[in-house]
Amino acid sequence: MVELLLLVGVLVSMFVGYNIGGSTTGPAFGPAVGAGAVSKSTAAALMTTFFFVGAWTIGRRVVDTLGSELVTASGVFTLETSIGVLFFIGLALFVGNVFGVPASTSMTAVGAIAGLGVANDALDWEIMGGIVIWWVVAPVIGFWVSLIIGRYFYDRLDGLLAMQETDGVVFDIDRSDGIVPSVSIHDDASGREAIGVAAVIAIGCLMAFSSGTSNIANAIAPLVGAGALEMNPGILIGGLAVGIGSFTIARRTLETMGSDITELPLTAAIVVASISAALVVFLSFIGIPASFVVIATMSIVGLGWGRATRPIAVSEAVRGETEETPSGDAAEAADIPTPGELFDPATTARVVVMQNVVPLISTVGAFLTFRYAPFF
Repeated sequence: MVELLLLVGVLVSMFVGYNIGGSTTGPAFGPAVGAGAVSKSTAAALMTTFFFVGAWTIGRRVVDTLGSELVTASGVFTLETSIGVLFFIGLALFVGNVFGVPASTSMTAVGAIAGLGVANDALDWEIMGGIVIWWVVAPVIGFWVSLIIGRYFYDRLDGLLAMQETDGVVFDIDRSDGIVPSVSIHDDASGREAIGVAAVIAIGCLMAFSSGTSNIANAIAPLVGAGALEMNPGILIGGLAVGIGSFTIARRTLETMGSDITELPLTAAIVVASISAALVVFLSFIGIPASFVVIATMSIVGLGWGRATRPIAVSEAVRGETEETPSGDAAEAADIPTPGELFDPATTARVVVMQNVVPLISTVGAFLTFRYAPFF
């Protein structure tokens, strides 16, 4: 009977990892895919690799924290309750992925564990309060920093970088010489564009690494905390499941984060990825489970909103009215995009709603089950 329960627990854990891959690949590599820097398959491969590296190196510390510190009473994490927690995490994330919305795995997992803790009067409210405060503050910081950059500095930054995006590939990859391919800049691509592409991919890899450090715990911490699964096999199982999710269901979230919310040229992709990665690394450094899905989403929204509401200088407007032929500044001012061209309110509303509904499903479902279900 125990072996059967363990098998069920591993399968549910893989289901959670599968949905983590679907949820986190979009925020990490959506800007790069939206800018045409990498394909969806390449993004999935990079996500799988760097997620595993982060999980294997630093992620084991977060597994210990989430599996023991958030819920204080001993004996709360049993094999049966671990399966229940993982079930609600996976179910809630699956709902978000079905709607193409990359819901926060950290918020969903912490919510399910918190539901278990409250149901058993074993939740550490001080630790929970600190996590929630940063979940509120970090996305607000990301939104406003991105909005300010988009409104006041984006055009200057774009002109400084001067990255003219080509219609074709940026890098040529030659695999004829052996196992290790040679990479060169395509004839039609500029050196600055190549640097920009490399930068946004590198930042995506950093976000994938950060995701591994925090999100592997969401898939295996309940089983490890219950003593039903060893750490190293758990990380291998979770990493495999995340890779499967990245190559399959993540294609929808890549589209949502890369193109549906706002149009992302290469410069914008670098801005969004830089701000999101910096905040995620900071949160991981201070020991907070990083909700980088919400941070990346709000950064995209803030940048799109800022670009769409860029103010016109008085001097530009006067020159545009007094001259028969508009000056360069006035012509540029006349080309300010409308909010609908850079910022899709309907998609954004769907994302914001689902990113709150998904953790609520896991929290309420876990609480009601562990408080009232007779078999727990």
